[in-house]
Amino acid sequence: MSAKAISEQTGKELLYKYICTTSAIQNRFKYARVTPDTDWAHLLQDHPWLLSQSLVVKPDQLIKRRGKLGLVGVNLTLDGVKSWLKPRLGQEATGIVRAIRDYQGPLKEHEVTIFVRRGGPNYQEGLRVMGEVGKTTGIPIHVFGTETHMTAIVGMALGHRPIPNQPPTAAHTANFLLNASGSTSTPAPSRTASFSESRADDVAPAKKAKPAMPQGKSTTLFSRHTKAIVWGMQTRAVQGMLDFDYVCSRDEPSVAAMVYPFTGDHKQKFYWGHKEILIPVFKNMADAMKKHPEVDVLINFASLRSAYDSTMETMNYAQIRTIAIIAEGIPEALTRKLIKRANQKGVTIIGPATVGGIKPGCFKIGNTGGMLDNILASKLYRPGSVAYVSRSGGMSNELNNIISRTTDGVYEGVAIGGDRYPGSTFMDHVLRYQDTPGVKMIVVLGEIGGTEEYKICRGIKEGRINKPVVCWCIGTCATMFSSEVQFGHAGACANQASETAVAKNQALKEAGVFVPRSFDELGEIIQSVYEDLVAKGVIVPAQEVPPPTVPMDYSWARELGLIRKPASFMTSICDERGQELIYAGMPITEVFKEEMGIGGVLGLLWFQRRLPKYACQFIEMCLMVTADHGPAVSGAHNTIICARAGKDLVSSLTSGLLTIGDRFGGALDAAAKMFSKAFDSGIIPMEFVNKMKKEGKLIMGIGHRVKSINNPDMRVQILKDYTRQHFPATPLLDYALEVEKITTSKKPNLILNVDGFIGVAFVDMLRNCGSFTREEADEYIDIGALNGIFVLGRSMSFIGHYLDQKRLKQGLYRHPWDDISYVLPEHMSM
Repeated sequence: MSAKAISEQTGKELLYKYICTTSAIQNRFKYARVTPDTDWAHLLQDHPWLLSQSLVVKPDQLIKRRGKLGLVGVNLTLDGVKSWLKPRLGQEATGIVRAIRDYQGPLKEHEVTIFVRRGGPNYQEGLRVMGEVGKTTGIPIHVFGTETHMTAIVGMALGHRPIPNQPPTAAHTANFLLNASGSTSTPAPSRTASFSESRADDVAPAKKAKPAMPQGKSTTLFSRHTKAIVWGMQTRAVQGMLDFDYVCSRDEPSVAAMVYPFTGDHKQKFYWGHKEILIPVFKNMADAMKKHPEVDVLINFASLRSAYDSTMETMNYAQIRTIAIIAEGIPEALTRKLIKRANQKGVTIIGPATVGGIKPGCFKIGNTGGMLDNILASKLYRPGSVAYVSRSGGMSNELNNIISRTTDGVYEGVAIGGDRYPGSTFMDHVLRYQDTPGVKMIVVLGEIGGTEEYKICRGIKEGRINKPVVCWCIGTCATMFSSEVQFGHAGACANQASETAVAKNQALKEAGVFVPRSFDELGEIIQSVYEDLVAKGVIVPAQEVPPPTVPMDYSWARELGLIRKPASFMTSICDERGQELIYAGMPITEVFKEEMGIGGVLGLLWFQRRLPKYACQFIEMCLMVTADHGPAVSGAHNTIICARAGKDLVSSLTSGLLTIGDRFGGALDAAAKMFSKAFDSGIIPMEFVNKMKKEGKLIMGIGHRVKSINNPDMRVQILKDYTRQHFPATPLLDYALEVEKITTSKKPNLILNVDGFIGVAFVDMLRNCGSFTREEADEYIDIGALNGIFVLGRSMSFIGHYLDQKRLKQGLYRHPWDDISYVLPEHMSM
């Protein structure tokens, strides 16, 4: 097992996998890892259970009191998890600013000075915010970006290094060079070779010695034509690789295909510069290898559970020469098996527990080098003369920064990973660099633990390594502790005196390696060695050229505030983005707390108003009385026929709803509009009836096939009693009832039916409840809101009819012949 402090997720996985192998509990642990870069759509594809189960969210680290610190969310939905994460994930700078403001009194009292050094995506914004809080609070805050060494602020704070009055301002994250020409072709190369490669023949060849690398392993791992397969649906990492390829002026993308066992074969869309391309995604490795014989690199993003199996499978294909394993926490026994198989197959393994490596101008592994702004700032789009190897992936980014600022740039860099048994060692890569003509000097960033650095000492003494080597082993502070110290990496622990950082630094210095006095001086030593090589003519600096054009992602440009665009559509009735769902400004918890009911919710979502309680109750009564009118009406009839034809619920419901219109159900809107127009125009009921008769039009909402003045519709009577008792005014209803008196005097069944009653009563409610202006009330009538009542009410009964037919197991319906009148043309009759 990996000898390191592990996170909660890793600990549970190991317990369930290796301890409870026969117990049912091993399948109870479900988790999904979320980062600021998480693609939620892909996360749901991988973990569909996120939509159906109550969730717990918390930082994946071994700390105490997470609950008391508000760092645990319990019984959340997926939307709740997103809301919980929004103010916490990736908001470290915001938290620091809040802490400084909250405790500015004690900070001033104790005369505290704060030093900040920050890099990474959009680091300039973080520095600007920190600088602003210093000005507003009066607390001395010194801010530095990537132009300043990452530990230089320690010396400044201790008074051992002067504080610059005005630190240099690095290029803003947003300074991408946008393609003004509109061309989608790959940009012209800015430089295809190292600054010093033209003088390669002038360098004395290394002394011949017995090869130190396993037989069959290549000196050159990557070139401008390297093609890779990526294991895992890591779309952001792949896009980063393609962007790097583009700015390096590669002819083709470096990613040939992806392998993802959890979906079928398909194609995934990516950007190649300004245009879109498709990269195939295969379900299994065999198909990917067969379709892409040109691939010789695998980048394995598999989790610690499957990284071993997928890597062993990959080594069965002779075309693969290099494998990068990103996962942390792979058991050491399995790692050693991987190393043994790789040595037998002549395969170079980078990792496990690594970010990967990079060869400027050629190829990069996954997320190595960071985002495009960092690629440009560190000049990783073209090769330099300095090669490095480190254990730490994060520190490799700092080496990119240091080397780009003190030399002509990086030729190649590899992070071998922090595990105790890395797939390839410092010496493996140092010897590759020694045998590579384009590399003029080598930088090694070691650390406490292990004895790999002593092999470099022997290589120098034996003459196998004769290029200048700059090295520093991190962890010298371990000697200040009285007990053994386990640093962050699994292998970062000294088990004997010779494994301490101090001992290794001393041995390297005695062997002739350039060793700084501290990490703080590493950049100065690198610059000194580089300038000496330039003075000797070993390195001939080439003229620097501007970086190639770089397209910027829309999402990144929007986050930086560089662009804007109108939204595709607008909504004003709800918002699900916050801590809880909001209906027209009211949190869902308040909706339930105040017992608003269906009528209240409908008022919020349809009318964006909190309606009076009597209005909410009236809406619910309307839904109840319109819910059903038997199976014979057209809507219910259609629903029943579809259900008996074996259609699903949604199809059957839709077939019934499609019959709603002017002849069936549409009388609500039509009656409301017709009576409102007559009432508002000032004509008396008799004139209205005569006018409609003269125009040959039916009065919508008047008439019933069964009910009459002598056999009243009890639904209408119930609603009439309620409106008389609760509505503040019913002028339009009174007008309609006067019309009813006239029409029923002519024919008893020409009553104000339920559609007509709801239509006119709804107009009275909207106009007189005090929640709407007259114009707003009329607008809702005009846009068809009232028909929504009938549609919503009848949907309940249509679903009921569907379920009823399914429960009764009714077969396919066929209409009987004797109920059809066959009327053929006379000339065709027998």
